[in-house]
Amino acid sequence: MSKKNIVEKIFNSHLAYGELKSGSAIGLRVDEVYTQDATGTMAWLQFEAIGVDRVKVPLAISFVDHNTLQSDFMNADDHSFLESAAAKFGAWFSRPGNGISHQINLERFAVPGTIGLGTDSHTPTGGGMAMISIGVGGLDAATVMAGAPFELKMPEVVRVNLTGKLRRPWVTSMDVILELLRRLTVKGGVGRIFEYGGPGVDDLSVPERATITNMGAELGATTSVFPSDSRTEAFMQAQGRQAHWSELKADMDASYSETLEIDLSTVEPLTAQPHSPDNVVPVRELAGKKIHQACVGSCTNSSYGIMRQVASVLKDRAIAKGVSLLVNPGSKQVYEMLAREGYTADMIGAGARMYEASCGPCIGMGGTPGTDQVSVRSFNRNFHGRSGNKSAMVYLMNPLLCALFALKGEFVDPFGSDIKVEGLVEPASFVINDNMLIPPVDDTSGIAIVKGPNIKEVPVKPSLKGDIEAEAILKLGDNITTDDIMPAGSKVLPLRSNIPAISEYVFSNVESGFSRRAGEYREKGFIVIGGDNYGQGSSREHAAIAPMYLGLQAIVARSFARIHRSNLINFGVLPLVFKDPADYDRINQGDRLAIRNIRASVKDNTPLTVEDVTQGFTFQAMANLNERESELISKGGLLAYMREKAGK
Repeated sequence: MSKKNIVEKIFNSHLAYGELKSGSAIGLRVDEVYTQDATGTMAWLQFEAIGVDRVKVPLAISFVDHNTLQSDFMNADDHSFLESAAAKFGAWFSRPGNGISHQINLERFAVPGTIGLGTDSHTPTGGGMAMISIGVGGLDAATVMAGAPFELKMPEVVRVNLTGKLRRPWVTSMDVILELLRRLTVKGGVGRIFEYGGPGVDDLSVPERATITNMGAELGATTSVFPSDSRTEAFMQAQGRQAHWSELKADMDASYSETLEIDLSTVEPLTAQPHSPDNVVPVRELAGKKIHQACVGSCTNSSYGIMRQVASVLKDRAIAKGVSLLVNPGSKQVYEMLAREGYTADMIGAGARMYEASCGPCIGMGGTPGTDQVSVRSFNRNFHGRSGNKSAMVYLMNPLLCALFALKGEFVDPFGSDIKVEGLVEPASFVINDNMLIPPVDDTSGIAIVKGPNIKEVPVKPSLKGDIEAEAILKLGDNITTDDIMPAGSKVLPLRSNIPAISEYVFSNVESGFSRRAGEYREKGFIVIGGDNYGQGSSREHAAIAPMYLGLQAIVARSFARIHRSNLINFGVLPLVFKDPADYDRINQGDRLAIRNIRASVKDNTPLTVEDVTQGFTFQAMANLNERESELISKGGLLAYMREKAGK
């Protein structure tokens, strides 16, 4: 019998169809689907449009963690819709203030050996609990909740062998994932799953492992996973969920596509400089750089243990003049325990500004730095403008460094600091208070779904044309993010339920007023040209829906990020890859392109000939669609496909 790694063991036990061969299409049965409010409103509208009465997965949860400012009626209306939809369709509902979806899921729902999908790119947090947890677009989540298997191309599995121990306290698991990003870049995980193993795993608690798997999303990885061992059992026992624990580890002679080695004892305090998570250097190299803001929290670094350590750094001290320190614990459980034990008081006493348990500044909901200011954050992304201010310089690092630099007012070498840090504590039992979680009920006949005036129906693209001839009205470079395509922040996030309104912000981080220009092409359509890794970052499907609504017909790029490519297909937008990457350089923004015989090429998976009508040359592009993707594109997207299957 062949020896299996963790990924193969989980996939084998959930395989609906296909063969576990790298690059092959496989279908997986899913145990859990969860949504968050910024993406969940659209996901639940899509589920309703499919026409199924109740979710068909064992566990579904609707979280509220992004849109929590409630500066007007829109966020509150979205929350009412999400609560009523969860009740109507048989899902749990996590109320506003209960915390960040990934942190709560780790505490209360994650189970080793299971498969979960989430409508957020940082769903791989669950890999710290030995789950296969994958971020997907909302429509993918809706179709799985409606009973379909989840389809993906079988990724390569990379072993990350950990040895040694971290040089605590100033080196944390955040530095481990920053070290991987330094080595591999934001494209280094595309088409891969990272499986961690080796003796160094024993040095890491479940929340520390979850920090690594969470930020593995920045590698472009499909997901990341750790084994389930005695430390997993201890965490689940402390959460009152030991009955759901089981051991899960790779066989001794399991095979991998590649093995990477990290000696934890050699990892030093690192920081990702603006404006990319892979722009990593040791913090000691930046000693003396002044800071203006420090932020501690987010789904990457907001567990009880690390927050308690942060409090020990701040206790009986004061943040430096001219520095603002913002703290957002990851969940109500974490917040409540910190408050009961006096650690919140230690933070407040030092001058910290306490935010609610939510995504907060990470997603641009509050905490925007001032003009040209330097912000150090224990978050996972520092894309240009993501903080809410394009002139801000955002650095990513571990939470203890954020707290230390807030006290000093500048970058320092932490190993030269005289500040004592409390050791990392894993409690024997957590405070279990699930009064902000609403469970599903059996009888939903009397439940009505509540929709405020900002909630609009999901737009559906017409079926694929045989030919496309349109202007390439935008040419973009490498590593274009979904933040570039569809910004987040307090102005835009409340519009996630309203595609006509949110479409006014499409590409606004790239070109001011783009949507007005694109609107002129809505009837005749337009094309976008992209470089490598187009659509990296967040799973937000609005980066596909809103451009489609404006008239986007196709994107021709050197390569695509996994989730965004899936979202484009789901909404009927043709994702094409240059057969010869050098052809990218030949096209000018504004050129008129003609793509002929699309239906036949898509069906047969043959190269498409694209004519640059303006310059008078042709080149070839590939759709690289499997049979299912070809059918989705032909019908105008996944929603049209599912409605046809359901007879709607």
